Amino acid sequence: MIAQIISIGNELLIGDTVNTNASWMGQFLNDLGIDVQRVHTISDDKHVIADTIKQSMAESDLVITTGGLGPTHDDITKTTIAELFGVEMRQDEAVLSYIKELFASRNIPFSESNAWQAMVPENCEVLFNKAGTAPGMWFHEQDCFLAVLPGVPYEMKYLMKRRVAEKLREQTKAIGFIHTEYLKTAGIGESTLSDHVLGDLSDFLNDHVSMAFLPSFGQVTLRITGKGDSKEEAISNSAKLIELIREKAGKYIYGDDKDHTLSERVGAILSEQNKTIATAESCTGGLIASTITDVAGSSVYMLGGVVSYANEVKVNELGVDPKHIKTVGAVSKEVALQMAKGVAEKLGADIGISTTGIAGPGGGTAEKPVGTVWIGFYSNEQHFAVKALLTKDRLVNKQRTTVMALELIRRILSGIEELPYALTKETA
Repeated sequence: MIAQIISIGNELLIGDTVNTNASWMGQFLNDLGIDVQRVHTISDDKHVIADTIKQSMAESDLVITTGGLGPTHDDITKTTIAELFGVEMRQDEAVLSYIKELFASRNIPFSESNAWQAMVPENCEVLFNKAGTAPGMWFHEQDCFLAVLPGVPYEMKYLMKRRVAEKLREQTKAIGFIHTEYLKTAGIGESTLSDHVLGDLSDFLNDHVSMAFLPSFGQVTLRITGKGDSKEEAISNSAKLIELIREKAGKYIYGDDKDHTLSERVGAILSEQNKTIATAESCTGGLIASTITDVAGSSVYMLGGVVSYANEVKVNELGVDPKHIKTVGAVSKEVALQMAKGVAEKLGADIGISTTGIAGPGGGTAEKPVGTVWIGFYSNEQHFAVKALLTKDRLVNKQRTTVMALELIRRILSGIEELPYALTKETA
């Protein structure tokens, strides 16, 4: 089944509102086994709306629109659709009664514009919306299904889950099943993972099995999708590819759930090994500590951290030798090593992790360009630092350094000798 999504609203085009609806619907439809082939974002113009719906319906089995169903003058989606199909509007008494009761229960005056929300094209089936006042609408015209939904995200999601999915199951047998698994990796680039680790996977990819690389801030998520006439068949179709990926790239994989985070994995390992950690951060400004403590229960292993942005804090709180700051600079192996050891000893942690670098956009030199970062690691067994050369973007550098530090911890504690991004250990 082929689908297209149409997001309607000037606010989406000018950036006043971020279009999160389309991405959510794309994933939801994919999980139902429906192939979304195009997403449109269009203005509140009746000619544009009509032309886009007409063309999309000619090309697809399913079209879903969001937006333009409110009570104000710029909400013209349903009248445009009525004109497109050449039908009149009708009042849905059940919707009108529901809206009146809802307003009365909240002690809100009921107006003519609110009553307008109960008006729908006469050829539609109403998708009753208990999450709001604008009903959804379902059409079956020209061998295509059209679902017209409100743009408010929680109302759209309610109708997609409770009404649209039900209608699709009920009215078509074309929907198959899709099983999607996510394998999350860190510390290796997309091209390296693809070319040098996984290699040619073409023998495993076909109409029933697909894979996508989803890179983000030093991490790559592999999305493996199997399709079949049943859930069991969809799972079976993707199983061999997943097994091969785990075999080839196992040491880079830290999680197999879409929402699983690297900090969750690091926290789990620290808990399993009954170890504690402390952070000493300069260029990351506390982001590592924040990311670690995003995980519920992190107080078991996270003792605390020092944001040692100023050199005086590095010296006075972490015991960094001031002569090293003068001779080799704060962004150096020596300082990273001392910061990691200093915070571990100060807070009594088993592991100390440190960052010092030039996040940018200014402050770089020929010897130490913007994006130069040192990460220090300290434990009773190991004490070393690694150097990375990142980007010119300050926020990207903070994010990537955080991921690199967490992945460094994960690999050390997991006994994986290869370090992230082919970095090498440098000791004192």
